Amino acid sequence: MRGFSMFLKVLCTIYILLRCSSAASAMPSVPRKADSLLLEGDRLRMAYRFDESLKVYLSALESVRDSTGVSTDSVFTSIVNDRILLSENGKTMTGFADSPNVIARHRFSIEDFFLYYPFEDGSWRMVPNQLDSISGHPYSKALYAPEGSDVIYYSAVDSEGIRNICMTECKDTVWTTPALINEQMTSASDEIYPLLSPDGKTLYFASSGLYGVGGYDLYASQWNEEGADWSAPVNLGFPYSSPADDFLYMNTPDGNYTIFASNRDCSKDSVYVYVLEYVSMPVRKAIENPDELMELSHLIPEEDASAGPQNVNADIPENVDTRRYMDKMAEVRAIRDTLSVFESRLENDRNMYVMSTDADERILLTNRILETEAMMPSIQDSLARASEQLRKIEMEFLFSGVVIDPDKLMDAADREVVGETTDYTFEKMNFGDSLQINILPPPVVFDYTFKVLEEGQFALDNTLPDGIVYQIQIFTMGSQASVRHLKGLSPVFEQKTASGRYIYRVGLFRSYKDVLAKLNTVKKVGFKSAFIVAFNDGKELTVSKARVQEAKAKENPVLYQVIITPEGGEIEETNAAGLRQQASGKDIARVEDESGNIVYVIGPYSEKSAAENLKSFAEALGIGQVELKTIKE
Repeated sequence: MRGFSMFLKVLCTIYILLRCSSAASAMPSVPRKADSLLLEGDRLRMAYRFDESLKVYLSALESVRDSTGVSTDSVFTSIVNDRILLSENGKTMTGFADSPNVIARHRFSIEDFFLYYPFEDGSWRMVPNQLDSISGHPYSKALYAPEGSDVIYYSAVDSEGIRNICMTECKDTVWTTPALINEQMTSASDEIYPLLSPDGKTLYFASSGLYGVGGYDLYASQWNEEGADWSAPVNLGFPYSSPADDFLYMNTPDGNYTIFASNRDCSKDSVYVYVLEYVSMPVRKAIENPDELMELSHLIPEEDASAGPQNVNADIPENVDTRRYMDKMAEVRAIRDTLSVFESRLENDRNMYVMSTDADERILLTNRILETEAMMPSIQDSLARASEQLRKIEMEFLFSGVVIDPDKLMDAADREVVGETTDYTFEKMNFGDSLQINILPPPVVFDYTFKVLEEGQFALDNTLPDGIVYQIQIFTMGSQASVRHLKGLSPVFEQKTASGRYIYRVGLFRSYKDVLAKLNTVKKVGFKSAFIVAFNDGKELTVSKARVQEAKAKENPVLYQVIITPEGGEIEETNAAGLRQQASGKDIARVEDESGNIVYVIGPYSEKSAAENLKSFAEALGIGQVELKTIKE
């Protein structure tokens, strides 16, 4: 089956490439100006110049709009809008920055940096293993599972190829079926390196999809005893999080240190491990100056900072040429990161295309793939030009007799932090034995989607959902039917009448159009007398009445809003960030009610369940009165 899937993927790739070659000339490519603006915006954001980056990103959007103000490139617009959100988040995060005391830092390879953390020897297990079966992630290289653990939190890939945080717990000699933590901690992107605090009440992890400023940011979630669940994760803020990639945050059990890793200020194949003085209640303050934020983010140990510029490699000139080289190197890295994002999205769309069975979705994916591939040459060209300019600067240094080490230049403030120069010593631990645990198999999840299989299936639950539902009645019998009677249809529902006869119907359809489209399919497999039936809240009614009610529901749809009246009139920023993440894509309006109280209105939602989920989330935060309001268009 896996080989067949790979075969389909190859065919899909060939198909897309052929389509691209024939359609590329007709497709609009992103103007070089727009591409340059995107890269400049990224450079400014990475330098904590969020206001400036926002202006440049907005200019990038304008550069791809036609005379009527409509975007000529939806993929590029989507990417820029994502960057705008990151910069807006960055502006907000400048209001609560910390200034920790840095004890030590040292650079390690991305392949084994976690082995230098002060955990028990053998705590890290190699990937792949029973829980994390997919290797190759750029940062998530191992799984933390010390001997004697009765609970394991870990990151693993789901069916969509996204890493989520899961948990399994030991019950006697058997481990529970791995399960996701909760909705608040699961984003549309990766979550990696979950670690519990020494008291077990806080879960730290990194995410590239939750509220943040770019790359992987660091988050903390608190255990709620009353609700028996983890709270909405909160970004740890600057300087722990940054526009670079930050992960594997921990507080040591002795209460002395806070440790985390980041690839800020170094190449992608290595990370710095920072050791900070642990503070139980850090004093946060607003730092709006970009240069001050950038300086803070370097987290240079006091011994290194006091060494001063005389410790910088004397062969590296400290002048305008050096700055030009560093700026150009930063530009090259920013372009590479942008190219990596495009490549990742392209791969994801191709995988979705292979797995999709919906014709409209496949057309949409095809167009997105073609648009993305049409943009790639422009970015690759920008990377080639920037790399060539970087090489020219290096040649200028060479002809001047200066031997330049890029790592030393980019990290001139880096010093030896192991052993003699600090009170902290990094010690490399060993991998533990391969993970061997007895895991309960996952429960069978029944698929209620209409389909024709080699062997038909009865529905596990014959209860019909609320609202208008259509089914196709296939036959009745005086005794119970067996699988052989179904002729491959699934899911087939069984109902026993008062007279003792059995009625069999197939499918769950929400619209008459959908059920009508499958009626001939049912007849062709052998049920020529099959016909459509309808239900409302589980009670049968005529198809004509059901269609009338369906039409009325479409003309007068019911929508839902969540109304929050916070205590004190305002919502704290940490809670507000969680609400924004939970209500992604929905409007959040701050208004006054008839009594003059400040209320927040979130919505509208077309699905009541989605609004109820947000209501429960807001209630769990304990921020004030929360109610669900029904509105009609």
